[in-house]
Amino acid sequence: MKILVLHGPNLNFLGIREPEVYGRVTLDQINQRLLEIATELQVEIEILQSNHEGVLVDRIQQALEEYDGILLNPGAYTHTSVALRDALAAVKLPAIEVHLSNIYARETFRSKSFTAPVVVGQICGLGPDSYYWGLRALVKLIREGLLVSEK
Repeated sequence: MKILVLHGPNLNFLGIREPEVYGRVTLDQINQRLLEIATELQVEIEILQSNHEGVLVDRIQQALEEYDGILLNPGAYTHTSVALRDALAAVKLPAIEVHLSNIYARETFRSKSFTAPVVVGQICGLGPDSYYWGLRALVKLIREGLLVSEK
């Protein structure tokens, strides 16, 4: 099984950017833990972070032929990107959206997720654990046949 992990804009600044909101854990630390969990679960993961919407859209489209699911933190694109939403809907791969902070307890504009309606679930507000539980849940649901890609 292969899972694509996508990190959206500004997540490369984790540990530096607003630590009172996002914590002090860096993206490298999150990625290292995701790789450890993937090994434990006996799955392959590819990890990509981009500050560019088109790069993320391109990778989602390319994922159709390569991956069984997508773990995605769209970052600020959560609240603005119809393009990411449409790419996820087009490939029809099982996807879970994650966020470090609780987007529903923050500024009003953050409470709207364009991607939530086209993913199977969303985990937010648990810090880095949102990613770790997201990966575990995605793999479990695919293995149990509850989420099947339409490759």
